[in-house]
Amino acid sequence: MSKGMSKWGKILVYSYMLLTCAISLLPLVWVFLSSLKVDPIAEHGFSWPASPTVDGYVNVFTKLHVLDYFWNSFKVVSVSVLLSISMISLSAYVIARMDFKGKGLVSAMIYSTLFIPATAMTFPIYNLVNKLGIYNTPMALIFVYTCSGIAMSFFIIRNYFSIIPKEMEEAAEIDGCSYFQVFWHVMLPIARPGIMTAAVIAFMNNWNEYYWSSMLLIKSESLTVPALLGQFTTSFNTNYNGLFSAIVVIILPPIILFACTSKYFVEALGGGAVKG
Repeated sequence: MSKGMSKWGKILVYSYMLLTCAISLLPLVWVFLSSLKVDPIAEHGFSWPASPTVDGYVNVFTKLHVLDYFWNSFKVVSVSVLLSISMISLSAYVIARMDFKGKGLVSAMIYSTLFIPATAMTFPIYNLVNKLGIYNTPMALIFVYTCSGIAMSFFIIRNYFSIIPKEMEEAAEIDGCSYFQVFWHVMLPIARPGIMTAAVIAFMNNWNEYYWSSMLLIKSESLTVPALLGQFTTSFNTNYNGLFSAIVVIILPPIILFACTSKYFVEALGGGAVKG
């Protein structure tokens, strides 16, 4: 906050921040209150439940075994993020630090994936997964998640590589380092905030992804966390108490992850201001 800001300016800024926080938290508060109600449809709104209950949470852990879904999601998401960020970091380093013919075209092709909706890729990916023989296996989701969100991760990591002074790279090359050694020992540690930011964003996006997880996996023992929400709806009824309880449980890991890694977001946002 600027020291030279007027009193009314500070009031305006703080009011805007409070309004933003309220808008962000209201849906979470509503879901949490609804999870404590016996019948959220009958007791709609932000009212405190007349008879608070935790039966929904008990059922999620005892009857639906939510921890099994958590483990399935963790395995798929962790492997896919590790593979995706590893490949993107190497490609972003090459494009950010080296000059070669067709560099602009490669970047444009990567960024163009931002404009391709998932529904447009449904048949090609479904057909490819079947031909590879990995349909209805965790490998199908790992394959899709590894190739998803490439443009955003590439944008973040490439921009961070671009602000690193050229002199540091040249000094390492003078000392006899190869391109990979320069990347591993010099560039990678400095670009860690940007890489961690991209990894966390990819993890949260894949953790909450429902479209592909509901299409490529049908075995109950392999389903991921988002697919758990479909267990509360039948052709004739919806268990809203259990549904809201499951939502609360599902969104906790991404919130905890972001809280633990928020410093990397701050470093990544401030990294561009200290070039040279």
